Amino acid sequence: MADLGRILILLGLVVVVVGVFFLLIGRTNLPLGRLPGDILYRGKNTTFYFPLATSILLSVILSVAIYVIGKLRH
Repeated sequence: MADLGRILILLGLVVVVVGVFFLLIGRTNLPLGRLPGDILYRGKNTTFYFPLATSILLSVILSVAIYVIGKLRH
C-alpha cells in the first residue's frame, strides 16, 4: 500500500506541474491551438476543431525532452 501511495503522490505532482505549465503558456502569446494545420470547421449549427499541428508539435517537444532526460540519467 505504501508503494501505491507514493505513486499517487507522484502522479498528483505531475498533474500540478503540467497544470502550472499550461497556465504559464496560456499567459504568453504563443499560438498553440491556432497553428496553421489545425483543422477548424464551422458549420451552421456545429463546430469541429482538431488541433493536428499543435498535437504534432507538442509530441515532438515531449519526445525530445524525454530523450534528453533519458540520456542525462545514464
